[in-house]
Amino acid sequence: MTVSSNSVPNVTLNDGREIPQLGFGVFQVPPDQTQQTVETALEVGYRHIDTAQMYGNEAEVGAAVAAADIPRDDLWITTKLNNGFHRPDDARRAFGESLDRLGLDQVDLFLIHWPLPTRYDGDFVSTWETLVELRGDGRARSIGVSNFEPEHLDRIVEATGVVPAVNQIEVHPFFGNEAARAAGARHGTVTEAWAPIAKGRVNDDSTIAEIAARLDRTPAQVALRWQLQRGDIVFPKSMRRERMAENFAIFDFELSDDDLATITGLDRGEDGRIGPHPNTMDWLG
Repeated sequence: MTVSSNSVPNVTLNDGREIPQLGFGVFQVPPDQTQQTVETALEVGYRHIDTAQMYGNEAEVGAAVAAADIPRDDLWITTKLNNGFHRPDDARRAFGESLDRLGLDQVDLFLIHWPLPTRYDGDFVSTWETLVELRGDGRARSIGVSNFEPEHLDRIVEATGVVPAVNQIEVHPFFGNEAARAAGARHGTVTEAWAPIAKGRVNDDSTIAEIAARLDRTPAQVALRWQLQRGDIVFPKSMRRERMAENFAIFDFELSDDDLATITGLDRGEDGRIGPHPNTMDWLG
């Protein structure tokens, strides 16, 4: 099953560029399976691919892009800075190595993967300044952050005057991460949601299952649709073609206001968080 990529709406970023609202993530896709997985995703219709230096599969993403008969301008490629390379010189070198592995002259979006406030003497401002530099020389078309808490976002904007285009954070029905989303909205930073289906946990929720059954959809489709209608960018991951296509087929139905509110009400606050807290995450990779 192949779905037209034209069905995916774009979101306009604060730098004026447009990003597909649905993408494909490759977190934890083994390198030896990444090229085929991404090629399949591109065949299904995805045009937005999200990788990272820490994922260890940038070269394979690049190989899939090179093998695809798709104009470069029709693709959106994101990668992220490894936690061990926050120092400006290290960040510059690591970014150049990412371009080499991807086989690209530019990436569409480059992110600081984690703020790491307990590392580097608490300095992530100089790291952000380096990304601003990379945008200035044209090799990173857009720049942003990932896993930034409101105070982290406020700090870099106050220090540099440069607002991140996106903040990629954990968001799903059980953890709305509303304070970080609100901080992004206040600054004009778009939220990208990682773990949008809570690593499959939405499939076991009776409330989401009831809405899905009534709409003749899957729980994953309902969870993804909830996020799209809230304005977030999502990129579910699957290595199965039928699941990729299912996750792509979310633009021909809408959730009612009542359904949106019901799903939002599943938020468990910090008890719903799956990943590490950005204030204490200090793994260097």
